[in-house]
Amino acid sequence: MTKVSLMVNGSVLSAEIEPRTHLADLLRETHNLTGTHIGCEHGVCGACTLLVDDVPIRSCITFAVACENAKVTTIEGLDEDEIAGELRAAFTTHHALQCGYCSPGMIVSARDVVLRMEAPTEHEIRVAMSGNLCRCTGYVGIVRAIQSVISDRRGRGVAVVPGGGRELLGPAGSGRAGEMREAPAAPVTSAASRAAPRTVAGGAAVRVEADWRPQVEFGQSFVIAHPVEEVWAFFGRIEDVAACLPGAALDSGEKDGAVTGKIKVKVGPISAEFGGVAHITRNEETRRGTILGSGRDTRSNSATRGMIAYAVKPDERSAGSRVDVEIGYTLTGMLAQFSRTSLVQDLASRLTAAFAQNLEARLSSEANRDAAEPPPLVRELNAGSLITAVLLGKVRRFLGRLFGRS
Repeated sequence: MTKVSLMVNGSVLSAEIEPRTHLADLLRETHNLTGTHIGCEHGVCGACTLLVDDVPIRSCITFAVACENAKVTTIEGLDEDEIAGELRAAFTTHHALQCGYCSPGMIVSARDVVLRMEAPTEHEIRVAMSGNLCRCTGYVGIVRAIQSVISDRRGRGVAVVPGGGRELLGPAGSGRAGEMREAPAAPVTSAASRAAPRTVAGGAAVRVEADWRPQVEFGQSFVIAHPVEEVWAFFGRIEDVAACLPGAALDSGEKDGAVTGKIKVKVGPISAEFGGVAHITRNEETRRGTILGSGRDTRSNSATRGMIAYAVKPDERSAGSRVDVEIGYTLTGMLAQFSRTSLVQDLASRLTAAFAQNLEARLSSEANRDAAEPPPLVRELNAGSLITAVLLGKVRRFLGRLFGRS
């Protein structure tokens, strides 16, 4: 492993990586800067284009260790950039984007054209942008958007920057960004920001960051026809909770507030089994608890971090209990391509409904031990039609808006 330090979007980034790690993979997989898209992985399509030392480069074929001490700017770092802001507006006005996959790299390259070319013709813009491929637009809107920004800036008296600010020959990076002005940040594997590693099934060490924040958050609620004390006590028995969650299985019981286990998720043709560790905290006075977990699916090399915060309280409409759940997650790797919020929320709704059904059945069987046979639990979530259901829902909403207007 090799330690690398970069200045990414104005902040110091330090990490222990393999020497073969590409810059795009470092940014996407370990620091969640997923605005940098990966397409061909051969430096041809331009989707991964970002700035290193203010020069556009292909991050999918650039080794991260070759950019030691370099200044890296991703599309996220251009939120407040004047030229990038004008280009985003022009791209919208001239319909220069459709699916949007090429757009981050397209904006970065177009910014360089605006910065260094005085009054390029359409042909010159097409040549300058030929390293960025788009399969949707036909490029007409892209060229017009760039032309409009250049024309507007020159009309306001904004001069070009000769060479786009390039002062050295050769590839960007390689330590030419100068010394870091900020103190080096702690390595990614710092014990100060992470809990101790735990070995899970398959021998993989999974860590949980205490200061982690999820990318996506949403809430779920359900009602159980049992007293609050009974439901809260049940949530304290982690083995019983896992038994009620479809696809979940523990490798061992709770120890020092942590458990190891795995959960299987299957949505249509997509199947994954995440093995990992979860840290559990509970507040007896407020009847609130938190489960913070981290796991990895070795088959797809995808990783997830998740948070489940729950609160058990009396239900105002019945003599039962209301359970409010807040869910947050971050998903990286191959499966992140399928983590659209609507799909994940639909899957979470089904998991929550199945868990509530199992919890109700479990508590009822405990209360009525004389029953001949306890009700069966939902052991595996049947989400084979999930994607179809989501798509049909979108079609229905679209038709509703269409016919509602007419």
